[in-house]
Amino acid sequence: MMQNLYLAIPLAPLLAAILAGLFGRLIGRVGAHSVTILGVGAAFVMSLLVLKDQLDGGATYNAPVYTWLVSDGLTMQIGFLVDHLTALMMVVVTFVSLMVHIYTIGYMHDDPGYQRFFSYISLFTFAMLMLVMSNNFLQLFFGWEAVGLVSYLLIGFWFTKPSAIFANMKAFLVNRVGDFGFLLGIAGVVYYTGSLDYVAAFKAAPSIAQHSMTILDGNTWNAITVICICLFIGAMGKSAQVPLHVWLPDSMEGPTPISALIHAATMVTAGIFMVARMSPLFELSEAALGFVMLIGATTALFMGFLGIVNNDIKRVVAYSTLSQLGYMTVALGASAYGAGIFHLMTHAFFKALLFLGAGSVIIAMHHEQDMRRMGGLRKYLPITYWTSLIGALALIGFPGFSGFFSKDALIDAVGLSHAPGAAYAQFCVTAGVYITAFYTFRMIFMTFHGQERMDHHTREHLHESPWVVTLPLILLAIPSVFVGWFTVGPVLFGHYFDGVIFVAERHNVLGELGHEYTGQVGFIIEAFHGPALYLAAAGVVSAWYLYLKNPALTDRIAAVCAPLIKVLDNKYWFDWFNENVLAGGARALGRLFWKVGDEIVIDGVLVNGSARSVGWLAAVVRHVQSGYLYHYAFAMIIGLAAMLAWLLARA
Repeated sequence: MMQNLYLAIPLAPLLAAILAGLFGRLIGRVGAHSVTILGVGAAFVMSLLVLKDQLDGGATYNAPVYTWLVSDGLTMQIGFLVDHLTALMMVVVTFVSLMVHIYTIGYMHDDPGYQRFFSYISLFTFAMLMLVMSNNFLQLFFGWEAVGLVSYLLIGFWFTKPSAIFANMKAFLVNRVGDFGFLLGIAGVVYYTGSLDYVAAFKAAPSIAQHSMTILDGNTWNAITVICICLFIGAMGKSAQVPLHVWLPDSMEGPTPISALIHAATMVTAGIFMVARMSPLFELSEAALGFVMLIGATTALFMGFLGIVNNDIKRVVAYSTLSQLGYMTVALGASAYGAGIFHLMTHAFFKALLFLGAGSVIIAMHHEQDMRRMGGLRKYLPITYWTSLIGALALIGFPGFSGFFSKDALIDAVGLSHAPGAAYAQFCVTAGVYITAFYTFRMIFMTFHGQERMDHHTREHLHESPWVVTLPLILLAIPSVFVGWFTVGPVLFGHYFDGVIFVAERHNVLGELGHEYTGQVGFIIEAFHGPALYLAAAGVVSAWYLYLKNPALTDRIAAVCAPLIKVLDNKYWFDWFNENVLAGGARALGRLFWKVGDEIVIDGVLVNGSARSVGWLAAVVRHVQSGYLYHYAFAMIIGLAAMLAWLLARA
């Protein structure tokens, strides 16, 4: 019975995607959105049933569904692993996807690709479900690549825009870099275990840790460290960690609903989920955990800075996603996997809310995204304003909101860690609290408060978005406020992840933190004893003073800090380096091979050189054919004499 339910959950959105994609013209717009919403809605309801079964003590399900092939003893199959971690991810993915589907009816109402878009986002949901439900590396890699493929289609959905085509190609290529490392990690697991199955890999992990491998002229590395770092390189691509983060801000070229889906519940969370699932491997490598923590901390702080100088409302939220993914990654490096997943869950709700709120603003502003041309929208868009404010408060960690519980627990866990780089990570995530609050409320104040800066025509037509847009905002605002309150105890400090996530005793920072947990109210009171709450308040006050109270001061600060702002405007020159050094170097190398290898060596020497050599030889030999009989007789005598001399010499 349960196996059929598990199978139906990913197949429902897949079937809906096929119907909307292949038969979209036949069923029309209403049919396309109806069938996909029904499919994802059914998957959400069934995911809730799975979560309830797990909470009621249901056994972990781990079994194959379909065997694809067996090659040299290596079994490649489709199978499901359903436990507490899987059930939580399934509910988050399907709920956020359902909200995005409903929202899309209003946002994409006039788009000629309406049916195609619904097909893509439903297919996206299927791919993510297959990823989180997998019980083996083959299916994990299938879901991994499938979300990458569909994101490519969705980022470039408006394929007549050159910027959209550039963005989806950029996302595709950057993810290929990460996926190459991911594939090497999977290959390492197969090499040492002879299996693609999670359970087999986890059982063999201590044995793998006893092996070493030689890389680059005698440098010996522990095998489990190499495997974990390679797997994490895949996560760096999908979850947009420095330096493979460059694709994520450009993904804003896609329609807003897909921005919400990519940044909140699918694709970028895949890397976080994967590392948490692979905790039995990562816990055996201090070097790998230190590497994860270092990358995550750098992403958390330095990507947050970029949100301060950006004026595109969607890109500000995108840089917020980059920063928050860094927070989750830091938690993984500190072995606080539960805190990372908990923040993933709360972040999914309030980040989807902020993206969809930004989309509602964009609709009202006739697709204007520059916050410098907004202001004073609070009175025109009351539902959008209040729901966006809830999302902003959750993001900065306002006491009692969902983001407060997950972010504060994460910061406290990192503070207890003794992993390599923990002090640096602690500084980054603590300083990042101020940065997050500042750029978040900079966006709120520039968009909804202050002087109205839009043109007269736009002001005349400002009004609240239709209910299909505002209803998902309200439904997402509810868990953004309450979900942390009800889940912080069991998920973080209870036994929710027992038997699912493995943490070595020496790394158990959440267990140590749990000894001090006295309930939600006690957790809030304890937050007043640390710096995070005051840094968040300082960030909000700073944004209020600079963008509402004394906006002229921002110009003076910009003049004083011009060199720093130039660095931030150029996004630390990552894009310049990629486009001019890596891509430019590849093009220069290609031109070298073309000019030297193709034109000079192949065409010039081998092809044309051969022809010229034959022509030269023919011209020389042609002089022998004089037409005089005595020349030929003389040549025959010379030849005969040469042959006789050779024969006599051999004799």
